[in-house]
Amino acid sequence: MSFYLGFAYIGPGAGITFLSTFFVLLTAFAFLIASLLTWPFRFLLIWIRRRTRQTRPQTKRVVVLGLDGLDPARVRRLMTAGRLPHLQRLANQGTFTEMRTTLPPISPVAWSSFQTGVNPGKHNIFDFLNRDLRTYLPELSSTRITEPVGSRWWSWLGLGGATIRLLRKSQPFWKILGEFGIFSTILRVPITFPPEKFFGLSLSAMCLPDLRGTQGSFTLFTSDPTECKQATGGVYVFVTRCEHIIETSLPGPPNQPGAQPPDFHVPFRIRIIPQQNQIEIQISGEVVRIGLRKASRWCRVTFRCGSFQKASGICQFRLEALEPHFRLYVTPIHLDPERPAMPMSHPLLYSIYLAKLHDSFATLGLAEDTWGLNSGAITEDAFLEQAWKIHDERERMFFDALRRMQRGLTVCVFDASDRIQHMFYRHDDPTHPANAGRDTVRHAEVIDRMYERMDELVGRTAAELGPDAVLMVISDHGFCEFRRGVNLNVWLQQQGYLTLLGDATADEYLGDVDWSKTRAYAFGLSGIYLNQSGRESKGIVAPDAAAALREEIAEKLVQLRDEPAGVPAIRKVYDSHKAYHGAYVVNGPELIVGYERGYRASWDNAVGRCRGLLIMDNTRFWSGDHCVDPTLVPGVFFSNRKLADSETLSILDLAPTILQLFGVPAPGYMDGRAHSMELSPVPSKAGGTSQ
Repeated sequence: MSFYLGFAYIGPGAGITFLSTFFVLLTAFAFLIASLLTWPFRFLLIWIRRRTRQTRPQTKRVVVLGLDGLDPARVRRLMTAGRLPHLQRLANQGTFTEMRTTLPPISPVAWSSFQTGVNPGKHNIFDFLNRDLRTYLPELSSTRITEPVGSRWWSWLGLGGATIRLLRKSQPFWKILGEFGIFSTILRVPITFPPEKFFGLSLSAMCLPDLRGTQGSFTLFTSDPTECKQATGGVYVFVTRCEHIIETSLPGPPNQPGAQPPDFHVPFRIRIIPQQNQIEIQISGEVVRIGLRKASRWCRVTFRCGSFQKASGICQFRLEALEPHFRLYVTPIHLDPERPAMPMSHPLLYSIYLAKLHDSFATLGLAEDTWGLNSGAITEDAFLEQAWKIHDERERMFFDALRRMQRGLTVCVFDASDRIQHMFYRHDDPTHPANAGRDTVRHAEVIDRMYERMDELVGRTAAELGPDAVLMVISDHGFCEFRRGVNLNVWLQQQGYLTLLGDATADEYLGDVDWSKTRAYAFGLSGIYLNQSGRESKGIVAPDAAAALREEIAEKLVQLRDEPAGVPAIRKVYDSHKAYHGAYVVNGPELIVGYERGYRASWDNAVGRCRGLLIMDNTRFWSGDHCVDPTLVPGVFFSNRKLADSETLSILDLAPTILQLFGVPAPGYMDGRAHSMELSPVPSKAGGTSQ
């Protein structure tokens, strides 16, 4: 299990387990044969379901276009300026409204509620991170990978052995549609890894790890020893030239615990061509030539992980500098969609099909390397180039799905709208702390231009659909500036709720906490946990005292001011036992902090540090965020159809609303409410009503 914190935003690695290339191909071939042999029976089963579960659909086709982080205030400003004509057309002809997001308003929580129609207390996702109740170490909230126990002979044969389990509970609404014979194509919706079985196709997204088992760790090869010593965020490799040749190796997936070497490597050779400002890379049988400040295509790299086992990944190389120091950036090593080391699609063949049809593509859950920019490994120009290339890859998949499937549900989520706002929001505020010493002109319009590009995507999507299709354009939350970070652990220590060990040396992941004297602690982005006896391994808070302690901490914390100006940093503190309901409330933070605009959990808070400043400037490129009070960052909802009621729409309402459009009853456990839309049943070819 790899505990790399590639992004403080995401948390530690998801772990890694391998399926050998041979096993992947064998499984894919077996699946193909099984599909062909069982198709008549499956067709009969679908026909029986449709006959026995009569529905009265209002439409035969729904398309949901997710634009992560699209902010309603900016949308209104740009529509007023005439810069978003396609979204304006949807607003005029159909619906445009703000949409309530989740508590907290972060992507894994919000998209989980979108797909299930329930609150976090029922779907069990409260943040990117959860904590291990035995060790207090962070773990990924959505996925658990369990290493094999006992004999390793199974792994030696390259057949894996670890299990991958999705921790999100409840079920996505497209699985319910499938039970009524309605086919769905689900592309890159967050928190769909590992992929679930249903009647349709899916490609996983957020929290799908890289080949190292992390949530995204780049590699930088540099001839500058100082840069290696100051390395943050990724893997830095010091290289030396021998005339115009560099011999080195690319670090890959981790070895078995305790085995040597700790990581597998693939050797490669770099030939410098100074007169052309180019390099030639020879790796895993491929030869790639790239110029200065240019990126390569996706390159397949193969790691030999034992006598019978190989792991295949893909990465891109970008030559950042030749002089005065050599700098070669390598993206995180993505899982190879043609030879996946772990399942990333349903069925397994789907990622292989997409790669054969469109060539290799980014598979990492958070593919845009925000930490590479934060740490200075790449420039803003390089980041934008990377983000838009990934966006273009997804567009090709999306439009292929639209053209091949004329019925049922299609959902695709695009991430560039979120990532670009995170990394360039400082340009909205000349006084933002992240602007110090940086250019504020070159990319001043990049976010507005991104909105225009998303608007153009909306226009092309609408043009692909017939008059009877229902189009929804949604975002999971809005956006605001991130100027100052709050370390809740420092506050808890100042207030006497958290105690530190006097001689501790570990300052991350709560490593210097004296648990015998600590009643509350924080990590991640959303909240505070109580150190409860009978739950945490070293808990001291009695369960019957928890409610009073939650109330006490909340009353004090909401009064926090950013001195000396005396500006409030927190709008509201929510008691999760009152804000949520369901079987999994006990798994989340006891208190959820709703920050004011401009504030967020600090980078130190996110990794469980307990020392330093209580509130400090955020000077990183990551200058915009949405981890604030949910009332400040609602999402957007557009549709080519009018909502029949004027009640406020919530992201939890989309699942039952879409089920209703297909004539499928929403399960009683769903918290969302179905909203009616002004449209008539779709006429059948015979002139009657489609059943």
